[in-house]
Amino acid sequence: MKTSDFDYELPPELIAQEPIEPRDASRLLVLDRSKQSRQHRVFRDLLQYLNPDDLLVVNRSRVVPARLFAKKLPGDGKVELLLLERLDGGQWKTLVGGKGLTIGTKIKLENGMLGEITRDLGGPQRLVVFDRNLDASLSSLGQVPLPPYIHTSLADPERYQTVYAKESGSSAAPTAGLHFTPELLDHLSRNGIPVAEITLHIGLDTFAPVNEDDPGEHKIHTEWCQLSEETAGQVNATKRNGGKVVAVGTTSVRVLETAARLASGGNTVFPFEGRTELYILPGFEFNVVDRLLTNFHLPRSTLLMLVSAFAGRDLILDTYCEAIAEKYRFYSFGDAMLIL
Repeated sequence: MKTSDFDYELPPELIAQEPIEPRDASRLLVLDRSKQSRQHRVFRDLLQYLNPDDLLVVNRSRVVPARLFAKKLPGDGKVELLLLERLDGGQWKTLVGGKGLTIGTKIKLENGMLGEITRDLGGPQRLVVFDRNLDASLSSLGQVPLPPYIHTSLADPERYQTVYAKESGSSAAPTAGLHFTPELLDHLSRNGIPVAEITLHIGLDTFAPVNEDDPGEHKIHTEWCQLSEETAGQVNATKRNGGKVVAVGTTSVRVLETAARLASGGNTVFPFEGRTELYILPGFEFNVVDRLLTNFHLPRSTLLMLVSAFAGRDLILDTYCEAIAEKYRFYSFGDAMLIL
């Protein structure tokens, strides 16, 4: 297996720059693994592929308005910060942009808060400590960071949040969930389709390509996640009753399959909270996820490798070729695929 096995050519005009309205009007490519067949539908048709015994598992993480602007002290050199991870003691792991941002450099945010670079973490990453709690100011100071392949500004920042987002902590949205509307969720509920929640805070490393020739040598990024007792109970009951666990997004897959490693006593998953290092490549044995709802992913990415592990590399790449021919919209604001 080589990283180049997961490459494909995408016309730039198919990279969605804006979300479609309404959310559930996006297209839905339905891929049946057993029949190796494909159907072209609309996302709001999702109910036709679900049964009352099935369980949708969604990631409730909310994107932090993590892009901040500051000035160097002394002087007024421009500084741009992208918050990656909150640490103890007012410290943040941060991507920085600007000149001369070395250890000891002091900065001033637009609201007067002060920060100091205390460690060089390599490349553009720095550890920054702030003189006050930054969380309370993020909603007024920060901007939601969009992926690097989106070049159009977003009129409504809430369109880069799922309608069920609750717990702040992500640097990027769990994009498979962007297609849901409150009305569609209500429609699913009235038809007996339950929804369970997990949390995984997505880091910017999710966009990083695999540069090693052998994907097995790639160091996978770790992410904080949580699967509650309530959700574990829902998943275990679904599997016992013969229903299908439908993961909404690769982040839900990562949490569910991590939780399966802790299971015992005849259960499928066990509740947990902590960081996951799970790296899913072709050959991986899925213990929880029966169906996957996902967007179309970047070439040579760990996300494309995960989807290929679930459905088979050749089938996925053939499906991507068909999606390109049919002018599907790709990446974060693009269309969706349901893998049965």
